[in-house]
Amino acid sequence: MADTTTTSIVIPVYNEAPVIGELVGALRRCAAWHEVIVVDDGSHDETATQAQRAGATVVRHPYNKGNGASIKSGIRAATGDFILIMDGDGQHQASEALKLVARLGDYDLVIGTRTSDAQATRGRRIGNALLNWLATYLTGQKILDLTSGLRCARREYLREFLHLMPNGFSTPTTTTLAFVKAGYNVCFEPVDVQKRSGQSKIKITRDGFRFFLILLKVVTIFSPLRVFVPFSLAAFALGAGYAVWTAYWQHHITNSSVVLIVLSVVIFLVGLVSEQISALRVEGRQ
Repeated sequence: MADTTTTSIVIPVYNEAPVIGELVGALRRCAAWHEVIVVDDGSHDETATQAQRAGATVVRHPYNKGNGASIKSGIRAATGDFILIMDGDGQHQASEALKLVARLGDYDLVIGTRTSDAQATRGRRIGNALLNWLATYLTGQKILDLTSGLRCARREYLREFLHLMPNGFSTPTTTTLAFVKAGYNVCFEPVDVQKRSGQSKIKITRDGFRFFLILLKVVTIFSPLRVFVPFSLAAFALGAGYAVWTAYWQHHITNSSVVLIVLSVVIFLVGLVSEQISALRVEGRQ
């Protein structure tokens, strides 16, 4: 079972000087952690200084690389058996970290699940709900919060998927999908979320499509047929339906119908090949 003394906390930050010292201090007061690592992603304010004063180990990037790059740096620097990742913008309370760590052991990844009311805007709530629904379909497992920044896992398992994590804001999406599709035990733990300090750096119009592409990419790596089969069935249904319609009304079958049916077969065969490649990758990893 996990314990706070064997858990490293990784906090990626960028220009969070007003709140990072208070967060680190609260974490250190609530439990004896193995270490608290703050990764300063090229901040232009006193973020690193405030974190050090509060007792954190600071890893600094010379320039801004992105939230995912900061998390990867923190995972590489961590020495605890377990790693808890949390945002440094004041959304997460120190007490919530204890709730997640308590579930580790039976589970390999515990995700802090936000309520819909806790998410900033209506547009973001709708966007996250759509992503959760799509992730649930693609993985075959109920996903309650795909993009939550509060999560903890075994360090060795996080390092296993380090090469899949992007440098941007979709590392939570990648780790959730990777753990689920790799067959690890994943748990969603309800948590309270406070209003963040400052403005979110994620824009739904700019980053929503990126999350969607990351979701497809990771699921294609682990379970390609979940992506290829719907496209194959759609092409076949369209081609066959059009063929029946033209045969009934025009007494012939058009080239378009034939092309769509052939396309559906090609997509399905590509999916089968991808599935075999995915199986070989998993066997090689094991």
